Amino acid sequence: RGEVSKGSAEIFFRKVKFWKEDEEEEAPPVFNVDGVNYIHVKIAGLFFVTTTRVNVSPSLVLELLQRIARVTKDYLGILNEDSLRKNFVLVYELLDEVIQGTKKMPGAAVTKSVIVTEPGGRKREEIFVDIIEKISVTFSSSGYILTSEIDGTIQMKSYLTGSPEIRLALNEDLSIGRNSSSVYGENKT
Repeated sequence: RGEVSKGSAEIFFRKVKFWKEDEEEEAPPVFNVDGVNYIHVKIAGLFFVTTTRVNVSPSLVLELLQRIARVTKDYLGILNEDSLRKNFVLVYELLDEVIQGTKKMPGAAVTKSVIVTEPGGRKREEIFVDIIEKISVTFSSSGYILTSEIDGTIQMKSYLTGSPEIRLALNEDLSIGRNSSSVYGENKT
């Protein structure tokens, strides 16, 4: 959330490496340095750490860190420094999903139950299509767009008999941008 300085990783490492407080050999899983709470677990020789300036439930965060480590191991197969480096992009995406969560729900048409036959014994020839989009935009403090991203999926559920040819097209009247031309390059009048 940007509430902790970028040097917090270095502060954490030095504090844990050279811990000499309260006659303990290792740093406790939760400690505070200059108003920043450091909460960590050490799994397979790796530190999973979170920092915060606000008061949070340490047990909740410790459980979250352990689950992140477990999910990371499930995706990578082995949990070590080398596998994290080689799969950095995947781990970053996993963290994004775990922390931010996906706010998108599958569309009702794709997941709902469909009665295959109509009264009278006729088969229903139906196909359901859901287009799910997630738009992420980051703005600067002055209002300019810093980054923008559109992530979308198309989910289909087919109740067609056989393998008929299907053509799927967007509405010709769809316009993107500020001009009035359609997406197919034709100018509207």
